[in-house]
Amino acid sequence: MQAQIQAIIQNTSRIILGKDQQIKLALAAILARGHLLIEDLPGMGKTTLSYTLAQVLGLQFNRVQFTSDLLPGDILGVSVYDRNAADFKFHPGPVFTQVLLADEVNRATPKTQSALLEVMEEGQVTLEGETRALPAPFFVIATQNPSQHVGTFILPESQLDRFLMRIKLGYPDPRAERALLRNDGGRHGVHAPEQAIDASGLIALQQAVDRVHLSDALLDYLQALLQYSRNCNQFKAGLSPRAGLALRQCAQAWALIHGRDFAIPDDIQAVLPGVAGHRLQPISGSTVSDTAEHLLNAVAIP
Repeated sequence: MQAQIQAIIQNTSRIILGKDQQIKLALAAILARGHLLIEDLPGMGKTTLSYTLAQVLGLQFNRVQFTSDLLPGDILGVSVYDRNAADFKFHPGPVFTQVLLADEVNRATPKTQSALLEVMEEGQVTLEGETRALPAPFFVIATQNPSQHVGTFILPESQLDRFLMRIKLGYPDPRAERALLRNDGGRHGVHAPEQAIDASGLIALQQAVDRVHLSDALLDYLQALLQYSRNCNQFKAGLSPRAGLALRQCAQAWALIHGRDFAIPDDIQAVLPGVAGHRLQPISGSTVSDTAEHLLNAVAIP
């Protein structure tokens, strides 16, 4: 099992150079059965990371380019009248896949963004009174440009909360950027990343995450972080119970990625910026890193 995890990370890092930490965080979100939001400037490799992960994990992949004129039916599917059968026939949308890339999700209108709410929460689509289940495993990787960019619509809190984790890729370090410049940005290799696992193997890894042990002392630490966020008067609203579950699941996944069947405080600290950063709105206008650092410094490890 550990060999499979290392193969996933290594095969992905051959395409996404110099971003091992971000790759591990993205994998942690997937192993925890969550959805991932990647926010960064255009041209930073967000789409490439999404496509590469799908290929390395051996999963079916669909991409939807979100634009201001995109409609919910363009994502979920529509029923079209079949004259020969004298009945309506449902045509599934691109959401009926295992990995859905919602590219530049904040360029679509709120109406279209909300089409993903049921999909991300329940793993199903309800249209015209009929509920259709999505394939398993299923997860959404969404990318978005910074909200101050022209033509973007800010994701509401209810939509942001559906994402288990939000990460940023950032600029590559000089060594990784030199490698990108030498091989034309990796375009020749990105079309054929080496598969490291299949859907059934991924499901087995997700089940292994559930078996990672959390001690009572660690749960005390997690609860102390949640309570502090609610009572410190530094944020517009504290972390919700769903955020607490997300933090627990990601910590378990992080422990498994690092070869342990038990979680430790370091696991919570490693994933907290990605889990809490998009859920907490500081009153003072602090950054995500400042928010995470403030929480970790304020709450002692029991």
